[in-house]
Amino acid sequence: MSRLKRLKASLTQFPDIPAPPWWLLASEARVFWEYVSGASLFGILRRIAPKGDGHPVLVLPGLGASDVSTALLRRFLDDLGYVTYPWGMGRNKGINDALPDAMDKHLQFIYAEHGQKISVIGQSLGGVFARELAKLSPDKVRQVITLGSPFTGHPLASTGARFYEWLSGDRFDDMDFKKHVEIRIKPPVPTTSIYSKVDGVVAWQCSIEEGQPGGENIHLRGNTHCGMGCSPGALYLLAKRLAQTENDWQPFKPKGLERVLYGVTDHLSTQT
Repeated sequence: MSRLKRLKASLTQFPDIPAPPWWLLASEARVFWEYVSGASLFGILRRIAPKGDGHPVLVLPGLGASDVSTALLRRFLDDLGYVTYPWGMGRNKGINDALPDAMDKHLQFIYAEHGQKISVIGQSLGGVFARELAKLSPDKVRQVITLGSPFTGHPLASTGARFYEWLSGDRFDDMDFKKHVEIRIKPPVPTTSIYSKVDGVVAWQCSIEEGQPGGENIHLRGNTHCGMGCSPGALYLLAKRLAQTENDWQPFKPKGLERVLYGVTDHLSTQT
């Protein structure tokens, strides 16, 4: 048994959720086609998606990614009328002591520029950061939308654990897992967790908000982990969630063709 498998088995305070199998990780190569589809259908999506109200949106990239990875998403939202901001901190190399304050200062700057609450979108680990940022300054955050983000479940139910160690320079053996218990706490703002049951990086069960008021889970059916910020289905869904009026947030209710693309009760089944 490998070191990480032994550590995972020893963390009995967390539910025993397996990491995605190798064949799902291999299927993440489909992100190329999801990006091509999102870029090719950009004009059509822009015409059919609900338009924005001009409020600011902060977008945080996933582990190992930079603002380049969210460029298509930010351009799409800009074209819908939002004012988007990248996180501006280079490559996401994981958590460090200075990061929370740096992100909060960035959020304060955006708020000062607009005088409006900010929607925060985070992909993968960026979504975990988005939730924690909303806890630091809930009075300045309108809503949080996460894309394949592992904020619950088991902290090692991911095929990216070794990549995290390599990139961050930290070992999971030395980490304080009490922080992972705190991460499970929902921020006091509306939250949308978008997940996929064929996610090849994060076990989808680790992205489920359990029965919290003002929280929802939306299954982006058939999507890869890496493509949640660029596929046509993801772009349209993000536009739908951002288009709500600030003080009248309601859980997503798919209609018509949306029922094929998105599921709001799929997480209640344990089947993948």
